[in-house]
Amino acid sequence: MTASAPITQDVMTIPRKTPEGDKINLVGLTRDAMRDVLIANGTPEKQAKMRTGQIWQWIYQWGVRDFHEMTNLSKAYRAELDEKFEVAVPEVVSKQVSEDGTRKYLVRIAGGHEVEVVYIPEEDRGTLCVSSQVGCTLTCSFCHTGTQKLVRNLTAAEIVGQIMMARDDLGEWPERGAPKDETRLLSNIVLMGMGEPLYNFENVRDAMKIAMDPEGISLSRRRITLSTSGVVPEIARTAQEIGCLLAISFHATTDETRDVLVPINKRWNIETLLEALASYPKASNSERITFEYVMLAGVNDSDEDAHRLIDHIKRHNIPAKINLIPFNEWPGSPYKRSSNNRIRAFANIIYQAGYASPIRTPRGEDIMAACGQLKSATERARKSRKQIEAEAGLSGS
Repeated sequence: MTASAPITQDVMTIPRKTPEGDKINLVGLTRDAMRDVLIANGTPEKQAKMRTGQIWQWIYQWGVRDFHEMTNLSKAYRAELDEKFEVAVPEVVSKQVSEDGTRKYLVRIAGGHEVEVVYIPEEDRGTLCVSSQVGCTLTCSFCHTGTQKLVRNLTAAEIVGQIMMARDDLGEWPERGAPKDETRLLSNIVLMGMGEPLYNFENVRDAMKIAMDPEGISLSRRRITLSTSGVVPEIARTAQEIGCLLAISFHATTDETRDVLVPINKRWNIETLLEALASYPKASNSERITFEYVMLAGVNDSDEDAHRLIDHIKRHNIPAKINLIPFNEWPGSPYKRSSNNRIRAFANIIYQAGYASPIRTPRGEDIMAACGQLKSATERARKSRKQIEAEAGLSGS
């Protein structure tokens, strides 16, 4: 296979200036940042820590957006907050519900851009697939999202706002005064939506710190999984500053194939990536690393690939499970899904070697909500199959 896809560019987040006179959004601010902004806007410094704690609980524990409902604050202070601040989350443009119960939201953020967010209900959990960028920096040739150019990084407010929006839709904010209900419709977060989370590290970190805060949404770090294509310099930082579970979009067992499927491999190859992963569980005291592996017919699904994958993991002593993902086809895709028999044979080799190898059941395919299918409706201009094959470096292969 020859690769012609470009190496991913590093992306800076350009701070968005708030138009003069607009209210300041408190969503997405860390506790320290919220305290600072309250002081800067008239809250006495001696009261600021307490006020931050009170407002924090109203926003993130109870889901309250109206300052006038924050009844443990004085009426005068509530009016002052209302004049200067807002509690704003992304706006839901549309919601589609799949036959299997999966919900796909198209949400609008500042500047009129749109991203997709997916909620997947299961018997023992409810997982929200969150986006971190509008479009994607990466050019993974099997991924529909990757055919959409990067527009910008999402802010921490826009990332944690997706969680708040989904809780709104699920009716999951607790009722004040009611007995505590430990069952959660939204129990897990996966940073597997649009974008590469580690090219937007600070905003992703701040949003997840808010989601994990015990006085708010209060999700355990073990309920959050960050998926990266392999931005090696940020992997150790993820362990230290977030400490969540890690998933790797691996998808190939040789550099030649991975260079085409996941072009970031040309910057940080398989060996470099595996070395970074080997130290991650120790650094974050985390559980197994999940290797995500999309099954592409005739590309990465041979018995030899399965044995190489096992060898990579064993050689570096990485505690791992391998998620096998049947390829979710999309219009113009240059690849085909591996047959069920081939996927089962591949899974069996991994299982016999002592590793968990669940085959992911595709969810929400009827509403284009499955892995690798997310793409803003406004950006869905179809490319021809030949054009996509040419960009992926697959012409004539």
